[in-house]
Amino acid sequence: MFVFICCACGTSFEQATDQPPSCLICADERQYVPPSGQTWTTPSKLAASHRNSWQQLEPGLLSIQTMPAFAINQRALLLQTPSGNVLWDCMAHLDEATKTLIDGLGGISAIAISHPHYYTTMQDWAVAFDAPIYLHAADQQWICRASDHVRLWDEAALALSSSVTLVHAGGHFAGGTVLHWTAQDGVGVLLAGDIVQVTPGADYVSFMWSYPNMIPLSAPEVADVAERLAPWPFERIYGAFSSQNVRNDGQAIVARSAKRYIERLSQAPNTSS
Repeated sequence: MFVFICCACGTSFEQATDQPPSCLICADERQYVPPSGQTWTTPSKLAASHRNSWQQLEPGLLSIQTMPAFAINQRALLLQTPSGNVLWDCMAHLDEATKTLIDGLGGISAIAISHPHYYTTMQDWAVAFDAPIYLHAADQQWICRASDHVRLWDEAALALSSSVTLVHAGGHFAGGTVLHWTAQDGVGVLLAGDIVQVTPGADYVSFMWSYPNMIPLSAPEVADVAERLAPWPFERIYGAFSSQNVRNDGQAIVARSAKRYIERLSQAPNTSS
């Protein structure tokens, strides 16, 4: 019996003797099945060819990313707080070095994930650190492997501690979630996944239904995301991928990005020749 992991998105499935016939996540229009077809690996095979690298983004915040790139290639973030460490988002590869390093940093008190593309092997991380997994209930249907560690929530916001709150933002998925953190310097920080996607210039963000298939959200959906985030002050934003870091003026960037996005969707077509 093996836990099979989709090579395209990193999602893990229930133990079986044979690989799954398809991947629920990749079959959805927000992801994709590669032209060569769905392929699978196992945790042991992944460990034989990959490792995790670490980077400190700021005091109390570390990123973890698998090398070489695997599946969607998102990073996980380890948030250190006086109330315990929080793993934000997840990735498929959990190696012994990562376990040792996290144990040395005090373990993990909670796992929280922005949306189903990053569920990956959350079940194994939860067992390794005996940590609950907080997922928004609106995305329950996308859980591909059962776990007693899953805790579903459905409020507008869920406080994990005095400095960490999960905020239901919607958008990319019905249960799309961001994490608001009051950092060590007292400034608000948004861990955004790709519910809001930091653009290459780090001076705007964007909002999409499907990033790989380039399907936009509607203007009302973008307005809804912006409205849900408006009450939460933040200066810095950390996105799902390496270098997606906004260092200043994050809340204003989200507001003006939403305004620009909505204006472009509402603009009349250019008929001049």
